[in-house]
Amino acid sequence: MNLKNMQGKTNKLELPLVPLRELVVFPHMVVPFFAGRPASIKAIEEAMARDRIVFLACQKTNTESPTENDIYTSGVTAKILQMLKLPDGTVRILAEGQRRGKILRFIKRKESMHVSIHLPTENRETNSTLTALMLTSRQAFLRYTKFQKKISKDIVESIENAEYPEKLVDLITANVNIKPDKKIEILKTEDIEESLETLSIILEAENEVLSIQNKINSKVQKKLEKNQKEYFLNEQIRQINKELGKNDDDQSEAEDLRKRIQLKNPPQEVLEKSEKELKRLEKLQAMSPESGVLRTYLEWIADLPWSTQSKDNHDIKLAEKILNEDHFDMIKPKERVLDFIAVHQLKESMKGPILCFVGPPGTGKTSLGRSVARALNREFIRISLGGVRDEAEIRGHRKTYVGALPGKILQSLKKAGTTNPVFLLDEIDKMNSDFKGDPSSALLEVLDPEQNSTFVDHYLELPYDLSKVMFITTANSVSSIPLPLRDRMEVIETPGYTDLEKEKIASSFIIPKQIKENGLDWATIKFQKTAILDIIRNYTMESGVRNLEREIGAVVRKIARKAVTEGYTNSASDEGKKEFKATISTKNLHTFIGNEKFNGDLVYNKPRPGLAHGLAWTEMGGRLLPVEVALLKGSGKLILTGSLGDVMKESAQIGLSFIRAHNEEFGIDADFQKEIDIHIHVPHGAIPKDGPSAGISLSSAMLSALTKKPILEHTAMTGEITLTGRVLAIGGVKEKVLAAYRNNMTTVLLPAENMKDIEELPKEVKGKINFVFASSVKEALITLFPDSFLS
Repeated sequence: MNLKNMQGKTNKLELPLVPLRELVVFPHMVVPFFAGRPASIKAIEEAMARDRIVFLACQKTNTESPTENDIYTSGVTAKILQMLKLPDGTVRILAEGQRRGKILRFIKRKESMHVSIHLPTENRETNSTLTALMLTSRQAFLRYTKFQKKISKDIVESIENAEYPEKLVDLITANVNIKPDKKIEILKTEDIEESLETLSIILEAENEVLSIQNKINSKVQKKLEKNQKEYFLNEQIRQINKELGKNDDDQSEAEDLRKRIQLKNPPQEVLEKSEKELKRLEKLQAMSPESGVLRTYLEWIADLPWSTQSKDNHDIKLAEKILNEDHFDMIKPKERVLDFIAVHQLKESMKGPILCFVGPPGTGKTSLGRSVARALNREFIRISLGGVRDEAEIRGHRKTYVGALPGKILQSLKKAGTTNPVFLLDEIDKMNSDFKGDPSSALLEVLDPEQNSTFVDHYLELPYDLSKVMFITTANSVSSIPLPLRDRMEVIETPGYTDLEKEKIASSFIIPKQIKENGLDWATIKFQKTAILDIIRNYTMESGVRNLEREIGAVVRKIARKAVTEGYTNSASDEGKKEFKATISTKNLHTFIGNEKFNGDLVYNKPRPGLAHGLAWTEMGGRLLPVEVALLKGSGKLILTGSLGDVMKESAQIGLSFIRAHNEEFGIDADFQKEIDIHIHVPHGAIPKDGPSAGISLSSAMLSALTKKPILEHTAMTGEITLTGRVLAIGGVKEKVLAAYRNNMTTVLLPAENMKDIEELPKEVKGKINFVFASSVKEALITLFPDSFLS
């Protein structure tokens, strides 16, 4: 039976089935394949015994024993042109596709599988739409052949000469390298117009992918050719130099690195490790990635200072002069540095101290570190630890990582160039920790004099001696520094300044600096003392001098602008002009920096029942903390407002319990709380407040309200209380007392245990404030209520 002659007819046939794996056969396609499965061989033998016609269908999967669900229903009838039995039992077949067909049902035989198929009507008619689609498909295929060079000219010619649409689709699809499921999609489509459209879309998509692929391959090829060219040229140069007797064989720079490392005089362990790595480097090709990693590692060893030291200044008077030139007051830090210089003269090989300057912002902690380096004649390096959350920032990354580097400690020492610099670790209290590690734990080794002589960076993997480094850290508060890290440092407080100290700093340091920086050192600029104090008290609110410098800078810039407006340029053209002068007083200050920005803390000038002035410590310095108490009709509630923290709330409850326990001594009814609510409010409610030091303030304010007796006028107080009536020591005494002094308080009540802290206060403060020390609540109340119920 010749199926080719059955054009224009619809027929149903039963034919032997030969499933194919990943092979879709189309009409007009001559294809070789191997058959090894018994069922397939039997089906071929049956066809050979009859008319050589079989049905070829593609499998959906690569299973060895396909079922009906594993075979696509669309396929082709094919005539076996040649059959060759091989020694291993398989059969080699050469078959030609004839007509498309669709499986209607599967018929199982004893040893083979047959199918009942439907042969669709073959239509060879064309129209204008089909002609246009045929032209589009041919053009797309011609572009495809430019990327796929293996397609022969005979195939291209046969596609050019295809007489009707269906044949064109079959020929193109059979010779395009696309996935079987896409070929099946075309094979099963009976609408020839739809088939051509699908084929065109698939071809265009393939052409796009192949075009991009071709561009990428071209770039890769060019890069490979360049690398190969460089390699061959380098080899030729090496051989030429060898023939000429030139010793230019060290492409890896190993010998140069060896000399540089030896000149740095590192420890023996470092020399042995570097020699081992240098020998590895010499064996590697210069262009290999590992060679680059090794070279970078050895360059770091060669660049680090292993034995270079700067010569220390041993002149204590000169060091003291330098420290006093740069900073006012700061007696404790300066004395500690001078002590270090003295001891260093007696013992040359002493370890570097680990100092921690703690104080409010703007008190000169960071700049003091720079002055210390100048006084010691050492290099100064600084790194900021604010926001650092990765341990690798301190210890570095392993050199196996791409782009690995040592940590900031060794990077900074490389910049310093000596083994004994002054190393400032700024904002050590601002470090964080997360899943990447805890940098504060990495600093434990760095800041421990017993361990830092063998500090090991992850990148270097060699011990480095940090014991000669003088480490200085800065912090606004030690509370957020982990205890093990805090224990390794010598904490030196740098408290805030009084108004008079700030005035001296402004006159001696800030004003001359700002005049010079703003180009007015040729003019005569004067700040009256009252104007400076006005800036301090009404334009800034801080313990340090940072904002003070900012405000003075603003004044000086306005003066500079005025000088330029009047024609002064600080050049030869100014000769013969009248000398430029400017004086800043309280009267004209507002013309430079506007109206006053601060009115001081909230202070009640007239005493009244239920009112007390507490004292609080903040990172910006001390503050006056008013406490207001109101008694309301109610059921005994204690109402607390003003953004108070848990500890402060507990202090209020303790104070109330103490008053209830001693009600008879205070002349208060035992059941006074049954019919009233006590409302305690601390003003500035948006600002969170906490801490136990407000205990005495809260207690005295409640007692004042309950007895209707005001507290001693112009009195501020601070102290933690207990249920048994003791007054415990508190911190931040200097800052709190300075806040009282700034707000014109005449009496300050402090815990007896804080008597020692008064010695640190400036003379002008101690001369204007009367200090009262109390070890119990009753002692404190005798002072606060002098003409009342206690004696």
